[in-house]
Amino acid sequence: MAEKKKIGVIGSGTVGQVLANGFTRHGFDVMIGTRAPEKMVEWKQKSGGKAGNFEETAKFGDVIVMATKGLMAENAIRLCGQENLSGKTVIDVTNPIDDQKPPTNGVLHYFTSLEESLMERLQRTAPRANFVKAFNSVGNAFMVNPEFGDTPTMFICGNSEDAKKEVSEILSLFGWEAMDMGKAESARAIEPLCILWCIPGLTKNQWSHAFKLLKK
Repeated sequence: MAEKKKIGVIGSGTVGQVLANGFTRHGFDVMIGTRAPEKMVEWKQKSGGKAGNFEETAKFGDVIVMATKGLMAENAIRLCGQENLSGKTVIDVTNPIDDQKPPTNGVLHYFTSLEESLMERLQRTAPRANFVKAFNSVGNAFMVNPEFGDTPTMFICGNSEDAKKEVSEILSLFGWEAMDMGKAESARAIEPLCILWCIPGLTKNQWSHAFKLLKK
């Protein structure tokens, strides 16, 4: 990227920390957003990043990464504050996994349907933000510069062409080929890729894979 923007990562779980660490390794100024910033002392010391609450992190970031659990995502957006997300690229890593239901033969349950994605809900919650779906269809161990012997494909979508271009540049930096699948409605197809990705892991304990789109 020509410009190293400030990155605000909303969510301090494993996924949030993996992506935050990836951005810091690539020279970005990063703040991680959490309900308990005081617990991030060790992470700050190791990474050189900052920590704050959701609102502070949303204010800080030029680009926002939504990395909370799916069930928490809409409330997390509200805690960020509409004005702090307005006009910004928001990378939506979330999946609408229903934590109350165990997988059926390795198939996760979602609390959404194929007629409405979680990203569409988030876009309605913060209509002036520019949501882009990404990083949701691979495990956290492979989100940043994975080594598969070939460049894997990350499917993205969103309503803003400029935001998708920005996310595509980030993905390229992180070792991915971005494939733009269209507007926000396409998240209805991209979010279920997490279900497909998890099946070999949940049924055979095979987790070391990613998707690749072949083109002719």
